[in-house]
Amino acid sequence: MFAGKGIITLVKEEHNAQIHLVISLLVLAAGFYLGLSNSEWMLIVFLIGFVFALEAINSSIENLADFVSPNQHPLIGKVKDLAAGAVLIGAICAAIIGLLIFIPKLLLLV
Repeated sequence: MFAGKGIITLVKEEHNAQIHLVISLLVLAAGFYLGLSNSEWMLIVFLIGFVFALEAINSSIENLADFVSPNQHPLIGKVKDLAAGAVLIGAICAAIIGLLIFIPKLLLLV
C-alpha cells in the first residue's frame, strides 16, 4: 500500500519521472511494433524499472535533504547533485542499450 502510494507520488509530482513515463510508453509501443525477442523485452523492462527506481531514490534523497536543510548548504547540494547524476548515468546507459536494440530493427524497415 505504501509502496504504491510512493509510485503514484513519484509519477504525479516529479517532472523527470513524467518524462521517463512518456519515453517508456514510446519504447514499449516501438517494442510491440518491431517484435522484440524475449531477451530484448527482458532487458527493456529491466532498464525501465532501473531508471524509475533511480528516479525514486533521487527524489527521496532530494525531499529528505530539503527537509533536513531547508536553506542552501554546499554539502546538501553535493548530495543532491550526486543522486541526480546517478539517474543521468542510468538513463544514458538505458538509452545506449535501447539504441543497440532498436537501430538494427529500424534499419531493416528501410
